[in-house]
Amino acid sequence: MRLILAEDSTLLREGLVRLLVEEGHEVLAAFGDATTLVEEVGERRPDVVVVDVRMPPTHTDEGLRAAVEIRERWPGTGVLVLSQYVERAYTAELLATGAERVGYLLKDRVAQVEEFLDALDRIHAGGAAIDPEVVRRLVVRTTRVDPLARLTPRERAVLEALAQGHTNTAIGQKLHLSLSSVEKHLNSVFDKLELDRTNGYSRRILAVLRYLES
Repeated sequence: MRLILAEDSTLLREGLVRLLVEEGHEVLAAFGDATTLVEEVGERRPDVVVVDVRMPPTHTDEGLRAAVEIRERWPGTGVLVLSQYVERAYTAELLATGAERVGYLLKDRVAQVEEFLDALDRIHAGGAAIDPEVVRRLVVRTTRVDPLARLTPRERAVLEALAQGHTNTAIGQKLHLSLSSVEKHLNSVFDKLELDRTNGYSRRILAVLRYLES
């Protein structure tokens, strides 16, 4: 996998470079600001970009803006956004561009090396990787919505796993369910949420996440 990193924390940036190189990936560039990120992506065309949300000079949303632009200009390039906190508005803005080749992880998750590498693999493969804590807080903050309140605990668990970007098979393994049970629960979830049924894996994720954010 060919990657570009944009992270203003030198310690984290260098640590990620070392980790990725050791795992056999190619780090094309790594720098501490988002100013040149879009230009670098246009020139080098990496498979995946890893970028912090808040970067110099204002430390507000420079990284996010760059990520959104990259997704609009080069939709085949995966984007993994890192954030120190669960920032609901940023999550919604990023996912509004689509749920293919996109990820949003809290920086604490990076310390879980296997989870971080798995997220990169899923994004590179065309899927999504949304931090479980982000999904959990979105679900908790929207329990007042009637359709979501109608979900059973098992359906809610399946919805959370789906929103994290897991495939049906992975959801079954995670929740100890058969594939047919996962499909049954998902059909019930979409019916209760009044969402159009679709066979597109990433479209289902996007529909669920957009609903949770609404």
